[in-house]
Amino acid sequence: MSFNIALSGIAAAQKDLNTTANNIANVNTIGFKESRAEFADVYANSIFSNGKTAVGGGVTTTQVAQQFSQGSLQFTSNALDLAISGGGFFVTSANIDTSQDQSFSRAGAFKVDSNNYMVDSAGNFLQAFPVDETGSSTSVSLTTTKPVKIPDTAGSPVKTSSIGMQMNLNSGDKVLDPAAFDPTDSKTFNKLTSVTMFDSLGESHVMTSYFVKPTNGSYTGESNWVVFYAVDGKQVDLAGTDVGTYQTDTDGDRIADTPQLAQTAGGWRGSVLKFNDVGAYTGSDPAVLTTEALGLPGAGILGPGADGTQTLSIAFNNPTQYSSNFEVTELTQNGTTVGRLTNVSIGSDGLVIAKYSNGSTVPLARVALVRFANEQGLTQVGNTSWKASLDSGPALAGEANSGTFGSIRSSALEQSNVDLTTELVDLISAQRNFQANSRTLEVNNTLQQTILQIR
Repeated sequence: MSFNIALSGIAAAQKDLNTTANNIANVNTIGFKESRAEFADVYANSIFSNGKTAVGGGVTTTQVAQQFSQGSLQFTSNALDLAISGGGFFVTSANIDTSQDQSFSRAGAFKVDSNNYMVDSAGNFLQAFPVDETGSSTSVSLTTTKPVKIPDTAGSPVKTSSIGMQMNLNSGDKVLDPAAFDPTDSKTFNKLTSVTMFDSLGESHVMTSYFVKPTNGSYTGESNWVVFYAVDGKQVDLAGTDVGTYQTDTDGDRIADTPQLAQTAGGWRGSVLKFNDVGAYTGSDPAVLTTEALGLPGAGILGPGADGTQTLSIAFNNPTQYSSNFEVTELTQNGTTVGRLTNVSIGSDGLVIAKYSNGSTVPLARVALVRFANEQGLTQVGNTSWKASLDSGPALAGEANSGTFGSIRSSALEQSNVDLTTELVDLISAQRNFQANSRTLEVNNTLQQTILQIR
């Protein structure tokens, strides 16, 4: 009996030593969770035995329980390194085509494979929820998760259809004759501004707006500016409004029925912006004008194969005319060319955003997190990963920064939660226990030797 008790003590001490040694070996393993050997005494009794004199039968290992406390964060320069600050596990799958065989991990050292998928060090695919174009998750079900893919190009080109401008025009600029406007002669216009736009093939073009301050005559409290347009230096006509010459009478006064468009002797047609005596724009807000198709025969603006029906909607968003320098405060366009990947960022809510050289920002997916009713019931499968079991309960999916789920930290890794000092003390304690139980075994052996030698 005493032999078995001593042997059980030695086995328990050995289990404690093994557990402590494993913790120490993984002190630098990213996402590792320390384990603790838990023991219970062995006690047997029956209804006919005397419980007051019963002796225990030794010790047994009940469980090697993992401790899922938070590890400290180590910050890196890799945006794909992820750490969870709080509760939850990353979801990975070994198969790109199915999300059924899933593993769960706190190790977030991810990288991009040859097919642009985010994978861990073992090649397992990081799973994420699908999102719409605004970045909102379309589903938070674990069955709808997909591997995160980061395309190196930003889709098909989008032709420019709208251009927005906001500026201040200097009321003190000299007066010029719009009819004499010549884009090649800077003396015939006051100011200009340009924006890069794109055709249907993604080819870039420069759209230029020329501002001319005409004679405003005796109409007190109102002044005008005429704006002409060109793409790649070639005239762009306006459509949708009657065209007439910007006329003045014999006294130099502006004729009251001057149309919204002005036309030069050279055929250039421009829009008229009207301002009141405090420099505020008096037209519709925004003033929207539409060009004629850029692919008209003889225009020579668009290259072969591009959409010749492309037009530009030009919106002046609350321009002003103050006695200060010409200043453009807004100049936007909605077209894009094919872009190359320039940056990947992952927010605290797990949203993966790709930025491309054409200026587009594309939300790709939202990293999925899961939690369990009993984390210690998870089954270890190696590579700092676990699988769900009957003891752990099913995986409950959700988004980072919501409910009991923690936040995701990009450019960071969660270190092992092993306290090396504590483990070394435990190692000494386990060694003492092993020695004590070995001594018990030795004493039992000596006693039996003495008994066998009695004659």
